[in-house]
Amino acid sequence: MRWRGRRQSSNVEDRRGQGGMPGGFGRTGRPMQIPIGRGVGGGGLSGIIILVVIFFALRACGIDPLAMLEGGPTGQFTEEQGGGSQPTDEEAQFVSVVLAETEDVWNGIFQSEGRSYEEPRLVLFSDQVQSACGFASAASGPFYCPGDRRVYIDLAFFRELSQRFGASGDFAQAYVIAHEVGHHVQNLIGVLPEFNRQRQQMGEAQANRRSVQVELQADCFAGIWAHFTAQKGLLEEGDIEEALNAAHQIGDDTLQRRTQGYVVPESFNHGTSEQRMTWFANGLRNGRLADCDTFNNPV
Repeated sequence: MRWRGRRQSSNVEDRRGQGGMPGGFGRTGRPMQIPIGRGVGGGGLSGIIILVVIFFALRACGIDPLAMLEGGPTGQFTEEQGGGSQPTDEEAQFVSVVLAETEDVWNGIFQSEGRSYEEPRLVLFSDQVQSACGFASAASGPFYCPGDRRVYIDLAFFRELSQRFGASGDFAQAYVIAHEVGHHVQNLIGVLPEFNRQRQQMGEAQANRRSVQVELQADCFAGIWAHFTAQKGLLEEGDIEEALNAAHQIGDDTLQRRTQGYVVPESFNHGTSEQRMTWFANGLRNGRLADCDTFNNPV
């Protein structure tokens, strides 16, 4: 991606090195309340739990809507705690440029529909962080918290994505960011609040199916961003392939085969590799919101 020399977002908070709650987070830390038993047949060993936490986190590129897409805050986060300096290292500057590009795209889309786009903040952290959704460890991967409308990323995730899961390249990273911003768009247009309202009356299987629809729409929104980024001439050869490969590597079925050797389709809540690639491509093709209706189309 041709990103050097482009505008960096002013909505980045660099909290790396600030640390979090000593001793980690408790059971009230929403970002880490992963439904462990769903993917491992109820196994309880600590080593399995750690693997599955990482597994479910990576599936979403860092967000599990069944556990994290709560409408309101669950921690004691305040705006005064949200400070952080602007990043100066290249890796963080790349993230800042990608965020700026998402701002340009979504401001334009919202404006074309007569609406105003509220830009999200993006927090860089290391090890653990406090959000309005509670405390999160770096193991949770990138996530979006609707309670404070912030995207949270530990940049070590990108190295894990490349080295362990075979999804390398700067546009694979850009896809991750655009996916999380896609959740922010869903929050603004009412998709997340409605999902959170409905899931109170859903059983586990139905909630998983609806979660897949939510996640695939965020993939499609990432594709919309890629469509307009390509129109600007910012993409290089192989960029789209990097994003599609990332979508494939974090599909539910691919991750379950890698981590446990078999798949449990009823536990899927982010979509298969094929589904994630397909919906990213749907958004990429024409850049239209109408092409991202995962709720009224088979997934």
